[in-house]
Amino acid sequence: MRSLAERSLDRDEILGWLREESPERLDELFAAADSVRKARVGDEVHLRGLVEVSNYCRRQCAYCGIRAGNSAVARYRMTAEEVLACAREAQDLGYGTVVLQAGEDPGIEAGWMAEVVRRIKAETGLAVTLSLGERDEDELRSWREAGADRYLLRFETSDRALFERIHSPAPGQVRSDRIAQLRSLRQIGYEIGSGVMVGIPGQSLGSLANDLLLFRELDLDMIGVGPFIAHPATPLGSNPLPLPPGAQVPSTEAMVYKVIALVRLVRPDANIPSTTALATVNRTNGRELGLSRGANIVMPNVTPVRYREKYEIYPGKACVNETAKACAVSLEGRISAMGRRVGAGPGGRYS
Repeated sequence: MRSLAERSLDRDEILGWLREESPERLDELFAAADSVRKARVGDEVHLRGLVEVSNYCRRQCAYCGIRAGNSAVARYRMTAEEVLACAREAQDLGYGTVVLQAGEDPGIEAGWMAEVVRRIKAETGLAVTLSLGERDEDELRSWREAGADRYLLRFETSDRALFERIHSPAPGQVRSDRIAQLRSLRQIGYEIGSGVMVGIPGQSLGSLANDLLLFRELDLDMIGVGPFIAHPATPLGSNPLPLPPGAQVPSTEAMVYKVIALVRLVRPDANIPSTTALATVNRTNGRELGLSRGANIVMPNVTPVRYREKYEIYPGKACVNETAKACAVSLEGRISAMGRRVGAGPGGRYS
């Protein structure tokens, strides 16, 4: 019989691993994921500089601190020159990619972003990843034509009813279909990334298993998973949904590690980040544990410190007050201590 690292897991096997509690069995899962990671994407850990361009958002996601309905947020939108300065700093720090992330901000106009992308490509040569929410196809095409390489759009859950419970559209907004938009992004020519939250109120093990199978079906290039953390100034943070006993996926660090490992097994070639959310719930070695269980990407923040605390999608984010340079030095040392090395170049389908 083929080993765990050699098999294509089916839904029943995935469910079995999601339910698994035996430390010895979980060590087998983590070892298999790490073996596949080493064989398929190598020992390099690619660092991607994160720029939080704007905290304006027109969406009303029931867990997110920068949702449109949170009037306590001090809103900001970076200038083109500020974004370019962050990209240059990412280049100086040796990163191969810059990730431009924002709330779903209608104030980020298509032409403005296209020009920012063109300038980053011309002045730094970095790969450019965009994570700007659901956008019109014409906008997405214009950014791809300007040189953007990747687009990240988390579908959060493949359970349509659950998605709609926590992503109520604002008046006048169309019904979201992020999975259809991911397919469209692939047709446009982007590398595509997505992901889910682990432990969304109302999430079952069955729906989480379906998420993992959808990762494989979509042939995602990058897959991010992290614990569900609701902001206190949101409906789910201040008034959690009632849950049936025994049916809820826990939003624990332990469950996230299981999911990371399973992601590596269902999408062996994908880039998988060890997320800031993991570093938030375990500041001692959360990132390292993610990297040892299938992950190969870290996204250090290069946003100016004066903006970071305003991009509070969940409370207590790690590294909010750490300079980009200090973060880079720390990460390089920690990665080296694991016997891994910082990767060169963009690290992806187009590298």
